[in-house]
Amino acid sequence: MSPGFTNINAEGRLEEVVIFNIRINPLRRSEFLSIIEKSIKSGRQLAQFGVNSATINDIVRSDEFRLTINNADLVHIDGMSVVWALRSFGYSVPERVATPDLAEDILAMADRERMSVFLFGAQEDILSLCRKNIEDKYPNIVIAGSRNGYYRPEEEKNIFELINKAKPDILFLGMSSPKKELFFESYRHKLEAKYILGVGGYFDIISGQIRRAPRWMQDTGLEWLFRLMQEPRRLWKRYLIGIFQFFWLVMKEKIRRAFIRKKK
Repeated sequence: MSPGFTNINAEGRLEEVVIFNIRINPLRRSEFLSIIEKSIKSGRQLAQFGVNSATINDIVRSDEFRLTINNADLVHIDGMSVVWALRSFGYSVPERVATPDLAEDILAMADRERMSVFLFGAQEDILSLCRKNIEDKYPNIVIAGSRNGYYRPEEEKNIFELINKAKPDILFLGMSSPKKELFFESYRHKLEAKYILGVGGYFDIISGQIRRAPRWMQDTGLEWLFRLMQEPRRLWKRYLIGIFQFFWLVMKEKIRRAFIRKKK
């Protein structure tokens, strides 16, 4: 970690907690932004992904996915259920850092500092709307390039080369998990973007195709319900079944920790 970064513990590492063998940084959005901006300006590359109950359900079933997440420089909490779970284990978690909010802050920073951004993911029509809306809202941002997220495996190397040729300061990966994380892992030592953020479905939001939940639903952990009502066919399994899967994971972890304490 470069000098000047905050939230360094006594061992010299960025503050983190571990749950289900996943490294998570329980920081505020403002703290992430400070780290990100300093890193970009220093030329040090950072890669960041968020975790929520759905991604954790997938991570615990895949060693490859877990390794990729743990190889990221920053992992933020993108779900209130994860905030509540960590707090129930006694960890200090100041807030949820929703990926769309973080992405908006990154774009505002890029606009202020006249940085360049590459957009990778979503369908071509969604991507075109994203570019237009970003250019309208953030006129100082240079959109270095874009590529939709639908491709054959043999096209992946050409996409990586396209991104590097554009030389963006910031790369947004707007694909589902674990596709975006595995793409990063495949090219992590070759990508030249200074900051890489997995933004998932954020392109759908900034394009105007999907609305975010009202703030009160976000703050009370009900954003999943709002999303489910918008896309029931696509999301019913993820939320209605996934919530119970995550609850069971948390309960098993509580039992495991209680057993360890009892043995001591």
